[in-house]
Amino acid sequence: MLKKHLLITLLFSSITTLLFAQPLTDKTQLEKERQEIQNELKLMQSMYDNVKGKTKLSLKQLNILKKKISLQERYMNSINRELKMIDDDIYLSNLEVYRLQKQVDTLKTQYARTVIYAYKNRSSYDYVNFIFSSTSFNDAIRRVSYLKSYRSYREKQVNTILETQQLIAKRQQQQLGRKQQKSVALQSQVKEKNVLDEQRKEKDAVVANLKSQEKDLQKEITAKKKKDRDIKNAIDAIVRREIAKATEEAKRKAAEEKKNSVAVIAPATTPATTGTTSVKTVAKKTESYLNLNASDVALNNKFELNRGKLPWPVDNGFVSVHFGPYTIEGTKLRDNNPGVTIATPNVGGAVKAIFDGEVAAIHNYGDGVAVVIRHGKYFTSYSNLSAVNVSKGAEVKTGQVIGKVGEAQDGAGGQVDFMLMIEKNNVNPESWLRR
Repeated sequence: MLKKHLLITLLFSSITTLLFAQPLTDKTQLEKERQEIQNELKLMQSMYDNVKGKTKLSLKQLNILKKKISLQERYMNSINRELKMIDDDIYLSNLEVYRLQKQVDTLKTQYARTVIYAYKNRSSYDYVNFIFSSTSFNDAIRRVSYLKSYRSYREKQVNTILETQQLIAKRQQQQLGRKQQKSVALQSQVKEKNVLDEQRKEKDAVVANLKSQEKDLQKEITAKKKKDRDIKNAIDAIVRREIAKATEEAKRKAAEEKKNSVAVIAPATTPATTGTTSVKTVAKKTESYLNLNASDVALNNKFELNRGKLPWPVDNGFVSVHFGPYTIEGTKLRDNNPGVTIATPNVGGAVKAIFDGEVAAIHNYGDGVAVVIRHGKYFTSYSNLSAVNVSKGAEVKTGQVIGKVGEAQDGAGGQVDFMLMIEKNNVNPESWLRR
């Protein structure tokens, strides 16, 4: 019986460790997540302060507000997860206290029985008679050992009861602490919800005012679309040029191999047939940049292995316009972004290469400059730069500064338009950049 109760006590201790260790880990993760969100919110507020109050409302102002609302909603979700975690913890703690209390009641009942039995048989004569009524010496030894074990069992019953009561008191104290944490979290929830409501009202006001500026916004979209198209055409031209160069090199090598082969073994094949075969082979080998040369193959592999880990082209900023089709809220304006538009707090910040490569082209568009870098079959372009620190043909390394952030089209802070292409195909850069 005693072993059974000790086993139950150990089992409850193990359950308690699991129940209370996990919430602690979750709370640490939640606090880390909230700190990251707060840092982003500070950046958004700093950027918003730069554009708020300007005579002309801008699309950037709307995008910053939408980003702030998104971050605020994430912050609210974090608080809600903490409240659920606290409620679950309190529920499990109550369940454990109830079980421990039942265990104490059972132990007390059993202990009471042993006390009553001992009281009824308290005469020392009974113990002596119990021992001397043994049928043999070994039987007497066993009876003495039994009496000692019985006394020890009663002492352990008392200790088990006291330990369980202490454990109940400890859990009840922890419950008080968790309830206080819940109270603080509820106050924070109300506060942050009010902030979120205010942000949504402000966003609705900006959307309403932007409706009157649809013509100006349409001009901005048209100008950006032309710039994106020019960059895309420039990259297409580079790809065609590189393929043509690689094709000529492959033909030259094939011709040399053919010449050397003819000189050694003099095959009995006609020149026309041999020439046709060589051209077909070259065309097959130059279908992809993966087949150009060993250095490109190595660079492509490294680039692909770093998917989701590549650094951002700017230190501070956020994606104000995401990749692909989008609609400006509150208007009928629609567009398709071939890359991502990154808004930054200030003009003149450093723009960096996201990976090793070679500067394939630099284009000056009058109101800004674009740098195109080739990374094997991958191309990245950084446009709307106010200045450039590299030259065409230069080798660049990951994180190297290639230029400076230019002013946004609406004059609200800085902006960099970033594109990623695999040969001639645009892809979403966000899936490649570090989360």
